[in-house]
Amino acid sequence: MDLSDCPSPHSLANRAGRLLWNVAWVVSCRFSPRPLWGWRRMWLRLFGARIGAGALVFPSTKIWAPWNLEMGEHACLGPEVECYCVDRIRLGAHALVSQYAFLCAASHDYEQRRLPLVTAPIAIGPSVWVAADAFVGPGVTIGEGAVVGARACVVKDVEAWTVVGGNPARFLKRREIRSS
Repeated sequence: MDLSDCPSPHSLANRAGRLLWNVAWVVSCRFSPRPLWGWRRMWLRLFGARIGAGALVFPSTKIWAPWNLEMGEHACLGPEVECYCVDRIRLGAHALVSQYAFLCAASHDYEQRRLPLVTAPIAIGPSVWVAADAFVGPGVTIGEGAVVGARACVVKDVEAWTVVGGNPARFLKRREIRSS
C-alpha cells in the first residue's frame, strides 16, 4: 500500500501554525529554567491555549497544537509528557499528568485502505492523576478524582473516584481520600 499520494488531512494554515509553534516553543521555552511557569503559560496562551492560573507545564512537555489545549487552575503537564492534541484535550483544575504520559486525541481508521485520520477529544476531570508513562486514547473521559496507574493504557472512559491500571486499563478499586 503506497500512502505517499495521500494528502495531509491538515490545512496549510494548521501546518504553518504548528511549525511556528514548534519553533517558538524550542527557542523560547524548551530550555527555559523549570521555575519559569508563567513564561511558558504566556507562550501557550499566545498560541491559543486556555490556561488557568497556576497551571504548570514543564519545559520538556511536547504539545502538538496548543489551540486545542485547555488546562484548569493548577493543572500540570509533567516532564516529557506528550500532548498530541489534534483534537481538544482538557485538563480540569488540579489534574496531574505525570512524566512520560501520552495523551493521544487522534488515531487512524484501520478499516479503510488509506487509514484516514480520526480524532476525538480527551477530557481529564478535576483532581485526576494520570501516573507515569500512561497512555490515554482518543475520546476518553476520565472522571473527577480518578487515578490512572503507571503504564496503564486507557481506551475507555474511567469513572470518577476510581483507580484503574493495566493494559487495557481495568477497574482496581474505589479511590478514597483519607484525612491526614
